[in-house]
Amino acid sequence: MTPALLSGTLFALAAGLMWGLVFVGPLWLPEVPAVLHTFGRYLAFGLIALPLAWFDRARLRELSAADWLEALKLAAVGNVAYYLFLSSALQRAGGPLPTMIIGTLPVVIALTTQWRTPPAGTRREAPLAWSRLAPSLLLIAAGLACVNEAEREALRRQQADLASYAWGALLAVGAVACWTWYPIRNAEWLRAHPDRHPRAWATAQGLATLPLALAGYAAAWGWHAATGTLPGAAAVGPDFPMPFGPRPLAFIGLMAAIGLFASWLGTLCWNAASQRLPPSLAGQLIVFETLAALAYALLLRGHWPSPATLVGAALLVAGVVWAVGSRSRGRAAPGDAAPGAA
Repeated sequence: MTPALLSGTLFALAAGLMWGLVFVGPLWLPEVPAVLHTFGRYLAFGLIALPLAWFDRARLRELSAADWLEALKLAAVGNVAYYLFLSSALQRAGGPLPTMIIGTLPVVIALTTQWRTPPAGTRREAPLAWSRLAPSLLLIAAGLACVNEAEREALRRQQADLASYAWGALLAVGAVACWTWYPIRNAEWLRAHPDRHPRAWATAQGLATLPLALAGYAAAWGWHAATGTLPGAAAVGPDFPMPFGPRPLAFIGLMAAIGLFASWLGTLCWNAASQRLPPSLAGQLIVFETLAALAYALLLRGHWPSPATLVGAALLVAGVVWAVGSRSRGRAAPGDAAPGAA
């Protein structure tokens, strides 16, 4: 295994451990609507990015107007839209179903990157042969199926609301669409700009997110003042305590923690991984987020995982190990540049 492959995998692992935290917030504070979870998280991310921007001011000045526009697009789709879909799905269907649907990302991203033609100017990787890619995808898919079956059985025992369950599934599919686009587009930009520092790019995305979060939070607050409700939150009435909900200190603390660790530090680690790993491999390593989210959800529930869940987690890990081994054994096509860190 090359140093770039090893360090990129470790950065992806760190990102997954931190991104798993975003699945906990909507479940820990279920009385707070998804729209406030979303804009609160990214308002915290943007405010955290402001002082960090001072330390990266020289690198940020190197970004062009086109780069800032790209950061804004990534912030809108990969941050705001993704988490609005995900947090809404979590509150309608609970933790297991959205986690497992998001868990299909390694397969969806790997297939998309295999079929996608990179834009001009992007450092190109040699496509991994399907004979090397298929075993890891099958292991990951089998692991997801095992975990999903265990959770579906638990939902059947709980007699869950099927309409809410179906809406949660649909919203989670929307989150998958957003997060299929985001890592591929983000990786293409980073691989086209190997001289850019991943920390500065993470901070730039935080700064681009701030006006979106401010506008969204202000719009939600104004909507509540005018109508006594919040978009997508039927249970919220005129007496809902805006702007931070019935547990303001818990909400502010949670948003600050998720904004710092999941949004900024997680994005930094993922950017570092994206500069070191080919997109098809990086896409499979998003499975670390699924494993972390599942572990955190089980801890929050206070339940030990079922045998099927343990088997599924083992298959997910085996799929990741196979994917990394396949890439390290693979041979780059002539003329392809090797992935490298900035």
